[in-house]
Amino acid sequence: MKAGWQTAVLGDICAFDKAQGIHGHLPYVGLEDIESHTARFIGSTEPQAVKSSTFQFSGEHVLYGRLRPYLTKVLAPDFEGHCSTEIFPIKPCSELSREYLLYWFLADETTDRINATCTGARMPRADMNEVMQFDFPLPPLPEQQRIVGILDEAFEAIATAKANAEKNLDNARALFESNLNAVFTQRGEGWVTTTIGAQLMLQRGFDITKDAQAEGEVPVVSSGGIRSFHDKAMVQAPGVVIGRKGTLGKVFYLETDFWPHDTTLWVKDFKGNDPRFVYYFFTGLDVKRLDSGAANPALNRNQVHPIEVGWPPLGQQRTIVATLDALSAETQRLASIYEQKLAALDELKKSLLHQAFTGAL
Repeated sequence: MKAGWQTAVLGDICAFDKAQGIHGHLPYVGLEDIESHTARFIGSTEPQAVKSSTFQFSGEHVLYGRLRPYLTKVLAPDFEGHCSTEIFPIKPCSELSREYLLYWFLADETTDRINATCTGARMPRADMNEVMQFDFPLPPLPEQQRIVGILDEAFEAIATAKANAEKNLDNARALFESNLNAVFTQRGEGWVTTTIGAQLMLQRGFDITKDAQAEGEVPVVSSGGIRSFHDKAMVQAPGVVIGRKGTLGKVFYLETDFWPHDTTLWVKDFKGNDPRFVYYFFTGLDVKRLDSGAANPALNRNQVHPIEVGWPPLGQQRTIVATLDALSAETQRLASIYEQKLAALDELKKSLLHQAFTGAL
């Protein structure tokens, strides 16, 4: 413990302040209004009534969501309002900075400890009475304020860096989609007007009964991706699979023999076309508008086959594939860089919070 710091019992330096009642004239905060792990309010400050009883809070409280505490729903509101009874208003005493308490709740170590108090499997709730018995690292108030100032500045910079990385990631993916769409809207020499059914044949995938399930190395591809592995392949590679039920229109390219699940359509006959081109073609095709299901959305091959499209000769297909493969590889390279940066920023936040409450900041 750093010199001048004390170890306090959390319940000795803050307390629940559950003023329960009907408070429809105030802004309402539900769990859905607090962003996980960021302490960011994403709701509305307009007055809102709810049917059930709620807790009232002010700008002096920290709001902590006890339901599924691994989501780390915590907020230091700058307004007066009322909240769900799944959210506990906690009021710190004069020797505890509200913002310091907020950051403590955001720390991974705190979340893990609180999560360990949970009861209930389907709807785990923290035992907040037990949480109030936790040891709490309490430096002098000026030191708390210094730490909060460092964390505020660092977290603001991290938020800006994350927003930039996420924007760059979106831009990289949008650039690929733009080029993909351009290929099929700007028809070149030799292209013909035809139908999908004239160029290839789609087939519905195969169901797997529980009795027939057998583990192996053959990927079973559902509308959401590879769901399991089987010891038997139903289709030889290369293959193109399209989600027909569930994740409608998602497209997969297979370079190994596979089992297309019943929730998909797969290309049974490429009719001499480049399989990779067919993959890109379906990736750029909006098939969701063809949904034939009502309660359970589904895609029927008889809806897809008659669609009129522009189609290039085989030589141009291969040129298009080479261009899109190169662009896809570059997009994936950039995406990997930005995703690594986002992961590094998250780790930096965790590290700073750990340092803050161990006296190392």
